[in-house]
Order: sequence, then structure tokens, then C-alpha cells
Amino acid sequence: MPEGDTVWRTAHHLHEALAGQVLTRTDFRVPAFATVDLSGELVDEVVSHGKHLLIRTAEHSIHSHLKMEGAWHVQRLGTDWRRPGHSARAVLENAEWQAIGYSLGILEVLARSDEAEAIGHLGPDLLGPDWDLDEAVRRVSADPDRPVFLALMDQRNLAGFGNEYVNELLFIMGLSPHRPVGQVRDVARVISRGQRMLDVNKSRIERSFTGSTRTGEDRWVYRRERARCRRCGTRLMNGQLGDRPTAERNIFWCPHCQP
Repeated sequence: MPEGDTVWRTAHHLHEALAGQVLTRTDFRVPAFATVDLSGELVDEVVSHGKHLLIRTAEHSIHSHLKMEGAWHVQRLGTDWRRPGHSARAVLENAEWQAIGYSLGILEVLARSDEAEAIGHLGPDLLGPDWDLDEAVRRVSADPDRPVFLALMDQRNLAGFGNEYVNELLFIMGLSPHRPVGQVRDVARVISRGQRMLDVNKSRIERSFTGSTRTGEDRWVYRRERARCRRCGTRLMNGQLGDRPTAERNIFWCPHCQP
């Protein structure tokens, strides 16, 4: 699933192509909004909040979430699409550019005044202009018995971390994913390190946690369950963790470096 850095970068590219321009055509290929036509409206801005995207006009907000397979492509008007047309869920055009949203997990057209219904439950945005570390720490620490992995993954606590980031962050900080939040010595330091990781990666396509962007060298633990720890040589471990069986996520850790 795309994480906060990917969604931030997507919003940046959409903003460059759409902001300040009048929509000449809109096509929403989901039943609930198939008859909605925003042509003639001026796009004010495109912003991200965690993993959510908002394309804003004066009156409306196009809210989308990429989920597992989604993507927005920005290209010159009239150029060939890079994915099959049947996977397109939204098409936005102005005089020069075309933005196509493929396989979007969420797509809805809201009144600007109703945005809170879509994203009001989210915690502070790790890459947002109004990032609030103190509020994020308060939310993450609210349940001291909850495993730190789950507390950091919870978008209601802070918005933007995904599975890859949390697994890598916990390795870097030397924390077992199972450790209760109440036993983490400095929650603010952990969150701040993760925020810096997101910020560094947001402007580059090749995400890295180790300092190397070479394939196979860019991660410490995530999806390396058959490998050995790059630091100590111990065989890495993997499993699943969730608040309930239907919400389990994959975890990866080094039993020596993350006691």
C-alpha cells in the first residue's frame, strides 16, 4: 500500500498540473458519482493528509485513497494512457493536462464543507504544514498497553505511516514491534525519527531506510524474513500482529537488535 511519502508526492504532481486551472472535463467512473460534472470549476489546490488525497475547487473536494493498487497519473492531454482504461476511476482534464486515477480504493466527490466526514478522524499529518508532534505523542501514548507497532500504524493517532515505515522505524530505534507503548522510553523521539524518514523520502521515487537505494540494500527488515540482520547477522523473524484477527498486519524484526 502506498504510504505517506508516495501520497504526498502524488499530491505535489497533481497540484502542479491542476491548481489554478479550469477543469474542461471530468469523468467519475463509480456509480455514486457517475453523473457529477465539475467542468468549468477552477482547481484551488491538491493536498494530501496522510494517505488521503483532496483535489479542491471552490465548492467541491474530490477525495481519493490509493489503497493497495491505486495510482494517479498526470500526462499531457491526448497522450496514451499507461494502464488499461477499464481500471480508470476518475479522469480530470484542463486545457493542457490530464489526470487519470486508476484502481482507486476510495473515490468520492464531496462539498468542501463536508471534508471532515472523510478525514476528520485522522490524526496529525506527518508531512502536513500543521504537523503537531505533541498531539501525535498524546494519541499514540493514550493506550500504554497497546503494542507500539499498532499504535504507530493507527491513522487515528498520526497519519502517514504504513507497514513498511513502521517496521523499518522500529528496527532503527531498537524496539520490538510487540513492546507496549508504555514501555517505550521516548515516544516523541521515535515519532520524530519516523517523520524525518518520511520527509527525506518524499521527494524521491526510490525509497530507502539504510542510506542505499540499490535494490536489495534499501531496507533493514521489511520483507526480509529469509535473510539475516545487516547489523548482527541474526536470522530475522516475521509474524502478524493486530488488534483483532481480521486486522492483522505483517511484522518483521531482529530478535537481537530489537529486544
